[in-house]
Amino acid sequence: MPGEGTAATEVVFVGEGPGFNEDRQGRPFVGQAGSLLDELLASVLWSRDEVFVTNVVKCRPPGNRDPEPDEIAACAQYLTRQLEVLDPALVVTLGRFSMARFRTGARIGQVHGTFRAAEAASGAPRALTFSMYHPAAALRQASLKQTLFTDMQGVPTALTEARALRAADQARGEPPAAIAPAPSPVAPEPPAIRPDSKPATDVTADAGVESDPTSQLGLF
Repeated sequence: MPGEGTAATEVVFVGEGPGFNEDRQGRPFVGQAGSLLDELLASVLWSRDEVFVTNVVKCRPPGNRDPEPDEIAACAQYLTRQLEVLDPALVVTLGRFSMARFRTGARIGQVHGTFRAAEAASGAPRALTFSMYHPAAALRQASLKQTLFTDMQGVPTALTEARALRAADQARGEPPAAIAPAPSPVAPEPPAIRPDSKPATDVTADAGVESDPTSQLGLF
């Protein structure tokens, strides 16, 4: 399951792996966890059409258990390629397995709701990464639901900071990124959508070199 959304976005949400409903429908974050993700996006006036959603593990672990290290390693190259093609300004990690890819050694209970530069080995060396609990965690522990909504309010701020860092890189003559105006402090604007890009929903092309970079998001 590669993921879905727009390849023209500045923001990528990375979860852990497909669950039962995701495995059946071939889409990330459906069912109750997906509904909560939609609510979180709506709380900052965003929608799924303006972001890209994927997972660390591309196939459902047996019995819906936590992914094993070898399973994460086996899927790492696919996520790396997706991030290379998307080149997001901000990666929002959902859950501890996703967080571990971008913030090695961190504990989610200590860093949720915060952002920092993504580690170079993560595949998104020019991005900031914002850590959050997985929406499914709030379904198991109701007290985390408010924590998720509180943390989500910090995501537009992190995006504004990521844009500023990219603008500074561009001013120094480094490769330009898609920079859009900073969001209003009253109503955060959605991630900027790059022009002349096609939606990347349910992409299934192989990983060969293509003229259209969005076709490289489907790596199976």
